[in-house]
Amino acid sequence: QVQVVESGGGLVQAGGSLRLSCAASGSIFSINVMGWYRQAPGKQRELVASITSLAHATYADSVKGRFTISRDNAKNTVYLEMNNLKPEDTAVYYCHTDGVVAGNGDRYLEAWGQGTLVTVSS
Repeated sequence: QVQVVESGGGLVQAGGSLRLSCAASGSIFSINVMGWYRQAPGKQRELVASITSLAHATYADSVKGRFTISRDNAKNTVYLEMNNLKPEDTAVYYCHTDGVVAGNGDRYLEAWGQGTLVTVSS
């Protein structure tokens, strides 16, 4: 199966920046969609941003203009550049992959990372 490993979370002050990274591993030929979700305490998990293999990106309204998602297909890695962070951005951020094709042509199940905590202080 696909293994997804996240990194980059931490504690920052409001107005600061962080870059999250997520690397997918396994016998991977291609990944259709890679995305970031987040879940704040007491809240439902929500989509933050996603990006296709052709670099078409989608963002939640709450992060448009502040966050940028990108990917390196050769490294099977997706990034989330978070700028002008706000206290309401505090959450556990999860990486997600879907539409993964293995080297032999088989399809992997969708995969989730373990989550990385982002805390924004005021």
